[in-house]
Amino acid sequence: MKKILLIALMILAGCAGKPEHVKPVENFQAEKYLGTWYEIARIDNRFEKGLSRVTAEYRKREGGGITVINRGFEEESGSWKESTGKAFFVDGEDKGHLKVSFFGPFYGAYVVFALDAKDYQYALVSGPDTSYFWLLSRTPTMDAALRNRLIDDAVSKGFRREDILLVDQTAAP
Repeated sequence: MKKILLIALMILAGCAGKPEHVKPVENFQAEKYLGTWYEIARIDNRFEKGLSRVTAEYRKREGGGITVINRGFEEESGSWKESTGKAFFVDGEDKGHLKVSFFGPFYGAYVVFALDAKDYQYALVSGPDTSYFWLLSRTPTMDAALRNRLIDDAVSKGFRREDILLVDQTAAP
């Protein structure tokens, strides 16, 4: 039984890890990160498959951490999907490395590895490995040259360009 518990703890701890070539931003300021972000590009995952107009809202949690509200429109059903989770800093609030949970005690990594440090207008985010990637913006659209430069940066860190899709933000709320 102790061996099973140890293995389970090791697996859960690994979920808050990060890809080999990804380094969380330093001097992260949670207060500036709070608010609404629009998903400009992502590597599709089972939680967001088929969603457009995706946003993420971050709010300060009572008792510490951050509340995360992800929302997207599912064209097939014609309805909005929403999921609320909680996030906590892994290595201190000044580093862009958090663990996030939408399902009880199970956490995954949320690593901000590039950020508009001055105005917090864009962010590149990964999960525990290079199969999770998001390009976020404070606005539903982004200058194509900037978007391409940021995606190039992600590709240089091991994310596969052919897996990255642009998110339709048409008629974003």
